[in-house]
Amino acid sequence: MMDENKQVNYTSQQLGEPTEVNQAMKSDSPAEINSNEFGSEVTEQVTTQANVSGDSAIPQDNGVAATEKTEVEAAALAQLTQQIESLKAQLDERSTQYMRIAADFENYRKRTSKEKEELEALVKRNTITELLPVVDNFERARSHLKPQSDGEMTIHKSYQGVYKQLVDCLKRLGVSPMRPEGQEFDPNLHEAVMREPTDEHPEGTVLEELVRGYYLGDRVLRHAMVKVAAPKEDTPPTEEDQSSPADS
Repeated sequence: MMDENKQVNYTSQQLGEPTEVNQAMKSDSPAEINSNEFGSEVTEQVTTQANVSGDSAIPQDNGVAATEKTEVEAAALAQLTQQIESLKAQLDERSTQYMRIAADFENYRKRTSKEKEELEALVKRNTITELLPVVDNFERARSHLKPQSDGEMTIHKSYQGVYKQLVDCLKRLGVSPMRPEGQEFDPNLHEAVMREPTDEHPEGTVLEELVRGYYLGDRVLRHAMVKVAAPKEDTPPTEEDQSSPADS
């Protein structure tokens, strides 16, 4: 046996093969080769099982992640829906408040406009009422004064011109005089200061306007002071008329 090994070594040295290769070939027994092959097969099986288990774990993780994502999206959607409903409620409330404020402002505007018009009419009415006695004095002067000379006529024409200017100004302001003569007495327009018995006119007829009344637009500015017709009373019989039938 030793001779054969020596012969092999000698042959190998002649062929130029390394000594380590020969030793490895000598040391590799069939048992060692089989054990190495078995170990490599076991390693391959473990690696294959690990890959399979890893592959099967990935879909499970993806399913859990998808479920969690769906729940998060549902929660976010519910929160957004709640916010939208809250904003809608706030919008409705603000719209109602705006409409209420707009209605209040419109009522305020109408009320203040009406009050302004009434105040202007009151001031205008009071001012014109204070000027009416001046007009009355001009009319009394015109009816009582009878100018005789040229100088008096000049003065008469002068103040009559002022009177006409004042009357024209009142007309532009909406003042118009009443003409109650011959009309039926109306307590809303006239103020009766005298009664005169007469048969010429029906009872309650205005006979004369003592103080002129005026309208301001379609409202009474000043009532007219008038003299009203009254029924004529029968004169009672005198004593002579009563005694004459007895004497006869």
